[in-house]
Amino acid sequence: MLDPKKLEELAKQIADAVPPGVRNMAEEAEGRVKHVLQSQLSKLDLVTREEFDIQSQVLIRTREKLEALEVRLAELENKAD
Repeated sequence: MLDPKKLEELAKQIADAVPPGVRNMAEEAEGRVKHVLQSQLSKLDLVTREEFDIQSQVLIRTREKLEALEVRLAELENKAD
């Protein structure tokens, strides 16, 4: 298996060997890509994981209450008969 430190060292050597102009161009391109992705993702109707989890818990509690009410209603209907 390859040593992660050796891989980091090799990657650093390659990055250092890249001419500054090319490196700047790559950094600018990365920045533009990030900006475009953030812009497009912000247009989507997404919720955070926290919001999703909260709403899931609310739904679970609502289902439990509904089931309890259905049982209670069935009991009252049986008494009425």
